[in-house]
Amino acid sequence: MTAGAPFHPTHAYVPGRTPRHPEGTFDALRDTARAGDTPDALAQSAAFRAGLHYLDTGFYWEAHEVLESVWMALPYGSAERFFVQALIQLANGRLKLVMERPKAALRLALIARDHLGDSLARARVMDQPVATVARAIDDLERQAKNAI
Repeated sequence: MTAGAPFHPTHAYVPGRTPRHPEGTFDALRDTARAGDTPDALAQSAAFRAGLHYLDTGFYWEAHEVLESVWMALPYGSAERFFVQALIQLANGRLKLVMERPKAALRLALIARDHLGDSLARARVMDQPVATVARAIDDLERQAKNAI
């Protein structure tokens, strides 16, 4: 997963541990994912790029926050929509590990893998290597099992 984020949060939000970001903090990023844009255009949006960056750098809540806008803009039932939902669940699962909730993380790893589904037959979705995401989900599952 690769990306370059135009905005870097001051801290990672972890419910119950760190303060939540002020309302509207991610609105400008979220607004770059527009309904009606093609999957290729959404793959180049600042929201998608930032979401990937946040996922790679430990900002899991923030990744979910901005990737959700991409997911909502993608065509219903498309491989791209399922792929982004897998990324969102991966972010959620990693957040649950940070929150020391490994059973929830394991459940989310399984959900993420299910969303990846048909994408496994493709090399890339949204210009991202599917195998890299699959390995990240496997790693989440392994970490969660080890923590239970």
